Amino acid sequence: MTLRRGNSPIQAARGFTLVELLVAVVIVAALSVAAFSVAGKATARAREVACSNNLRQIGSGLHLYAGEHGTYPETTHSENLDRAWIAALEPYLDDYDKTRICPADPKREERLKAEGTSYILNSFVFVPKKDPFGRPMGRSLNRPQNLPQPGRTLLAFVCSDDVGISGGNDHTHSELWASWSAVTRDISPDRHKDRSNYLFADGRVESWLAADVRKRIESGENIAKPPGT
Repeated sequence: MTLRRGNSPIQAARGFTLVELLVAVVIVAALSVAAFSVAGKATARAREVACSNNLRQIGSGLHLYAGEHGTYPETTHSENLDRAWIAALEPYLDDYDKTRICPADPKREERLKAEGTSYILNSFVFVPKKDPFGRPMGRSLNRPQNLPQPGRTLLAFVCSDDVGISGGNDHTHSELWASWSAVTRDISPDRHKDRSNYLFADGRVESWLAADVRKRIESGENIAKPPGT
């Protein structure tokens, strides 16, 4: 309908139809979902990067400690809780509480209060083999110079949700990693959605897909065993 004011036609105001309103609602909803998804991915990526930085600092701390003491710090397998590796590294870390906790760890607050850590050390390296009388057996791998291939030797992982929250749960049982279930009792290969971070003895940190790690384990490879030992 056209209204006239003087000689100028004026179009009558027309409201939105129900279909147009529904289309608008769908578009707004789709945009909201897309924005939420992008924000979620950005947050997840930020946590993965922060975790990688934590491991890198831990690697630096381990080497600084070894430079002063000749060996890496021990785990609670052979040392008291207040002197085991994560506590021993406190003087070498810029922000101790931040560095020892992965921001993607669902138990991060509990571990923080219990003096624990989201990271777990490779028992092949950090739990020296001893005979029944407590005497060392073979070459001690907790001395950096005794690792045949540091660039291929894993030192630390992100721990599994199954691992206890206290500081006493600080090392793997890597010698038992003959199955995927044994691995995931110790570490979290999918801490960052479909991947996780791994610290090497040369200080490098790599992000590996959980699916790739599983294939290697199920093919009979123990990824924790230091090459050349």
